[in-house]
Amino acid sequence: MDIAVGRGFQIPTHSTLIHGKSINRSIFGESNSNWLGKKGSNLQRHWVVVKAQDRPTWLPGLDPPPYLDGKLAGDFGFDPLGLGEDPESLKWYVQAELVHARFAMAGVAGILITDLLRVTGISDLPVWYEAGATKFSFASTTTLVIVQLLLMGFVETKRYMDFKSPGSQAKEGSFFGLEASLEGLEPGYPGGPLLNPLGLAKDIKNAHEWKLKEIKNGRLAMVAILGIFVQANVTHVGPIDNLIQHLSNPWHTTIIRTLFGSTY
Repeated sequence: MDIAVGRGFQIPTHSTLIHGKSINRSIFGESNSNWLGKKGSNLQRHWVVVKAQDRPTWLPGLDPPPYLDGKLAGDFGFDPLGLGEDPESLKWYVQAELVHARFAMAGVAGILITDLLRVTGISDLPVWYEAGATKFSFASTTTLVIVQLLLMGFVETKRYMDFKSPGSQAKEGSFFGLEASLEGLEPGYPGGPLLNPLGLAKDIKNAHEWKLKEIKNGRLAMVAILGIFVQANVTHVGPIDNLIQHLSNPWHTTIIRTLFGSTY
């Protein structure tokens, strides 16, 4: 609990402070219980704000928007542009962030693992930003693109239909008789042995901790993937090469020197 007095002065206490007339005596003592109300006190001329934080916010002491009530996984009251004011838009943004987070986690893992295999010589793989130009013997590039578009289009269409009508894609006959193996739990959280083989968070309605862990890791992965993109554009090497260069000369091979074009 924090009580903000005046313009930024914070008093840690669990008592209630109203207009500077009462204060926790266990901290300030009996004789100081009315020190804020003394005539002529500078603090008397400033307003007093009482804020009981029931949940953490992205900026301590910030009053979160009323439409972000803490019920969503990873809700820390961050919405400076007010994008979530409309309830329907907020539902869509939640799903969009979840999908981007999962793609980012898969992307970061894929880039780091393949780059590690390439650098160590275990496998003759191209650096990740050149992988798309690789020619494969088993299929042409055009064939691979078409197959990917069809598969991704099908999955994304099913996801959108489930978002518009929750549970509709789990109805019998909606997916070639395989609905039981998918077992949609709620929009954004499909389950079943195919998509949840470990059986985690079966009770999705009460799986707040699992949801929170996923979205936190997803947000970190989105920042990481952005960093990998910038590194590749600036240094023209993979992330493992960047790490090796930094560790070989940590005081001179830094992000600041790299971004500003300094020689190593």
